[in-house]
Amino acid sequence: MNSAGNDYVIIKAVEDGVNVIGLTRGSDTRFHHSEKLDKGEVMIAQFTEHTSAIKVRGKALIQTSHGEIESDSRK
Repeated sequence: MNSAGNDYVIIKAVEDGVNVIGLTRGSDTRFHHSEKLDKGEVMIAQFTEHTSAIKVRGKALIQTSHGEIESDSRK
C-alpha cells in the first residue's frame, strides 16, 4: 500500500456550511469529491492514490498526524 494511503485527516465543523473538497492527483488537479458539514459534524478523510489534496472552506478544526489547525470562517 502507498504510504499516502495511511494519512488520515479529521475535520470537525465549527460552523454550519463547511465545505470539504477532495482534489485529484496527476498532471491536471481537479475537484473529485465534495461534502458539506454542519456545526459539530465530523468527517474522516484519507489521502489515496486519487486524492492528493483536501481543501476546507469555512470554520473547522482540522487534525492530522502533523498537528492541529483551525481554518477561518467563510466571509
